[in-house]
Amino acid sequence: MRLRTVLLAAAGLSTLPHVALATTLPQSGPATRVDDVVVTADPLGRRSDEVISSVAVLRGDALTQRRQGTLGETLNGLPGVNSDTFGGGASRPVIRGQTAPRVKVLSDGSGLNDASEVSPDHAVTGETLLLDGVEILRGPSALLYGGGAIGGAVNLLDRKIPTRIPENGGEGVAEARLGTADDEQAGVVGFTVGAGSLALRLEWAGRSLDDYETPFYTPPAHEHDEGEEEEDHEHEEAAEGFDRLAGSFNRGSTKTVGLSWIGSRGYLGAAFTEQLATYGLPGHSHEYESCHPHGSSLHCGGHDHGEEDHDHEHEHEDPPVVDLVSRRVDVRGEIADPFAGIERLRFRGGYTDYAHDEKDEGVVATTFTNEGYDARIEAQHAPIGPLRGVFGVQVGRSDFAAVGDESFIPPSRTDTTALFLLEEYSLSDTVKLEGALRQEWQEASAVGRADTDHSPFSASVSANWVFAPGWSTTLAVSRSQRAPSAQELYARGVHLATNTYEIGDAGLDVETANSVELSLEKTSGPTTFSVGAYRYAYDGYIYADTLDQFEDFRLVQYAQRDATFTGVEAELRQQLTPWLSVGAFGDYVQAELKDGGDLPRIPAGRLGGRADAYAGAWSGHLEYIHVFDQDRIADYEEATPGYDMVNATVAYDFDIGGFGNQVFVRGTNLLDETALNHASFISTLAPLRGRNFVVGLRTRF
Repeated sequence: MRLRTVLLAAAGLSTLPHVALATTLPQSGPATRVDDVVVTADPLGRRSDEVISSVAVLRGDALTQRRQGTLGETLNGLPGVNSDTFGGGASRPVIRGQTAPRVKVLSDGSGLNDASEVSPDHAVTGETLLLDGVEILRGPSALLYGGGAIGGAVNLLDRKIPTRIPENGGEGVAEARLGTADDEQAGVVGFTVGAGSLALRLEWAGRSLDDYETPFYTPPAHEHDEGEEEEDHEHEEAAEGFDRLAGSFNRGSTKTVGLSWIGSRGYLGAAFTEQLATYGLPGHSHEYESCHPHGSSLHCGGHDHGEEDHDHEHEHEDPPVVDLVSRRVDVRGEIADPFAGIERLRFRGGYTDYAHDEKDEGVVATTFTNEGYDARIEAQHAPIGPLRGVFGVQVGRSDFAAVGDESFIPPSRTDTTALFLLEEYSLSDTVKLEGALRQEWQEASAVGRADTDHSPFSASVSANWVFAPGWSTTLAVSRSQRAPSAQELYARGVHLATNTYEIGDAGLDVETANSVELSLEKTSGPTTFSVGAYRYAYDGYIYADTLDQFEDFRLVQYAQRDATFTGVEAELRQQLTPWLSVGAFGDYVQAELKDGGDLPRIPAGRLGGRADAYAGAWSGHLEYIHVFDQDRIADYEEATPGYDMVNATVAYDFDIGGFGNQVFVRGTNLLDETALNHASFISTLAPLRGRNFVVGLRTRF
């Protein structure tokens, strides 16, 4: 039976809520859905059960125990969410088969302006150890954050800018973690002190992860001519003995200081954050750095495809290393009832000075820099009858440059300005409508290239009907547009992380996604579930079209063709006893070009089950996930086999001297299976982490 049939049948028994998928869990007692969590990224500040569009929230113990060294790994496993892992130092969230530049990562509503949208080997600079929560948005709420969120938005919540004066003058949190598979040593401490109308926040986080252990795995060898068989055999023998993935280490630290003025009607604050990181790049090779195009064909190492003496001198070099430094200033403020007709005014802004060096054998090969800002003002107007809403303006700039061996993008500047509007209309106590509009203007320029400008326009409408107590259905329809990125417009050069020579096209037009999503949800009683199906029909989808290939290296040119993304996501929860609940979940997405052919790196379908138990101060969670084979592949792409993933957590809560504490042990990949992540550019070169145990102690004071 085809996977799609299996998952569609399972979806009738399962869920994906448009409310919180995973929220703050209670310190004792059964796991419960907490529907009064306010969605920070929602401009109207509604609770998760009030937001019509699809929202998932990860907070509290669930977030603490799931933390990994990268953002993508931390979120991977939530229904509809995967990651494009690149060893242990970099991974971006993949939502419904899409990642950057169609998935926007925000710091409390403001863009990060790092280099993660350019390449999968560039880390997302949001430090997971310092997060207070993560919100994943799709639909109208995500639309308000621009074309970069056409596939979704991930909003990172933190405490770096205080919004209230702490009780008793101060509060804080500290956490220490140790892991086995990568010899993890990590810790975080943060505290807030306040006096009068001022509050000060200080934070520090640090981690040291060595190359992680993987189950036995031999990467596929290149296909060479007979004269190269001996060299291939030596390469295979070298690969067979490894049990740690070379270049998968990740070390770094983050420091933050924040200060706020807090009054009776709001606050205004600022924070400075410095992040330093050093991590490896597994699978990153200079074997093909001399490759270049001749028309639509590749020419490598001074020889063409049929010749036998291609240079392999770089095959056994140590993986390159990234040295990263990011300095960021955040400014946030809110005020209630600033003037007549406006209930709330909110400001979010961030300025980032980012740079990282990619080093080979200790020598800087390429330096990537990005200096820019992103700021938005939102005004929530007073209700007009049953109509309530928010309007605002957003501006941003990114000055990006790559200098050195991998300078495949010339120095470029991208300026954006946008106006947006979100309105909610209550037809009755059981029927709500929601609509959103966003008009954006983007101007892009690059050294030696033609300037471009685009004006994407997006609109959406949603309807939610509560047709019985605890039962609701939601229909969302949208037309979203995205302007091409500087990389898609101006790239020309070798991109070693993806083993490609990239050619941009300054003539690219905006891409348009016409989408529809239908969900059914039950939120009360011992049985709760939600199931959702969606379809994105892209007009002029921008993708890297492969023109030619030499061994593992490809010549790609950014082009536009129509494409569709169709999927289903689901989750089910059954409360068996006051202390025990079980559940099931699954997701599947199919992405293909309309005139034939599958799109690359689309995550495989998943089905899983989960049990949660609570007994006094003890809690435990057991999770099983089956990842199916992914054999719907694009040209020049390899299929990946399925695998089973078993994870488990045991936690104990206790108080000492007024401090609330939790100690936990979390085991992942307990079967120690070889797991290849199809969404990764280096899926067959970098298996996921093997069996791992993390022991953590978290204290709140």
